[in-house]
Amino acid sequence: MTTMRVGSPFVRWFASIGREDRPAVGGKGASLGELDRAGLRVPPGFVVTTAAFERMLAALDREGGIRARLAKLDTSDLPGIGNACADIRERIERAALPTELRAAILDACRELNGTERDVPVAVRSSATSEDSADADFAGLQDTYLWVRGAEGVVQSVRACWASLFSIESVSYRLRLKLPEHRVAMGVIVQRMVRSQCSGVMLMRNPVTGERSVITIEASWGLGSSIGSGEVTPDRFLVSKVTGEVLNRTVAEKSIQHLPDAIAGGVRQEAVPEHKRGVPCLTDDQLAELAQVGKRVERHYGRGQDIEWAIAHAERGVYLLQSRPETARASQNASPASAVRGPQWLVTARKSS
Repeated sequence: MTTMRVGSPFVRWFASIGREDRPAVGGKGASLGELDRAGLRVPPGFVVTTAAFERMLAALDREGGIRARLAKLDTSDLPGIGNACADIRERIERAALPTELRAAILDACRELNGTERDVPVAVRSSATSEDSADADFAGLQDTYLWVRGAEGVVQSVRACWASLFSIESVSYRLRLKLPEHRVAMGVIVQRMVRSQCSGVMLMRNPVTGERSVITIEASWGLGSSIGSGEVTPDRFLVSKVTGEVLNRTVAEKSIQHLPDAIAGGVRQEAVPEHKRGVPCLTDDQLAELAQVGKRVERHYGRGQDIEWAIAHAERGVYLLQSRPETARASQNASPASAVRGPQWLVTARKSS
């Protein structure tokens, strides 16, 4: 668990937030804070708050024309939605940040770096409408991996804000008749895990709906290779009761996503031949993942979908996200590759 810090209204550290803080930090940020406060292993970081988003929007759009324009759109008017989204995103991506907001982000980056320089971070969108059991907004906004340098963080934060106004996200809000004034964006900035392997853990069998088992999917490297559909992961079914591995499906994992130390972001690389058909998790690691998953489920008191990573040369599991099962997932009518849902889709973009 990270140390409690006192920051500006524009920055909140994980240790100071929990699930009740969704309006201030968005769904994903609230979940990471909740996990951190519960003593679970989460990569350290902070959230650029929804107050920061509102401050930026107020400076850019003093008359409130952006939200008013979106509220007037019709779900059937795809050209109108496209034009509005393109215009709004361009304005946000080009906007200079208010001085006090920029200073708060830069100060937090320095604190996160500590004695190191340009620690690689993930910059992840955390909309207030994300990670609820009633709507599946997750994945409709952007995530940027392996971002280095405070200026890269500022640029990626701005891009995450802009992604709230993607065609997909705006169209979804229009279909749900969700008022624009109720939607805001927090942005997570957290240290990257140099993953040996990564994956997702569902606290059920997504095909049958059986809740006495845990489904674990895993592949080499960063989890973005799974979300992008570029690799078929290993899949394991583990009994919640006995811890026994009930089923193993080991895939031929030909590619992996790794950090690009030169260009920034993520690069795709071939998995060495001798590792392709080998399980990327040991029985001990599967047992630890199952124990962590059960602990998370007990903490929340309901079924969860969990993202995790295991780092090179380190023992133990890092939790990257936990979210409640969505209404779609709880229907239990699709295989794991479908019900994994947009939350697992990580945009492996460069910060250039």
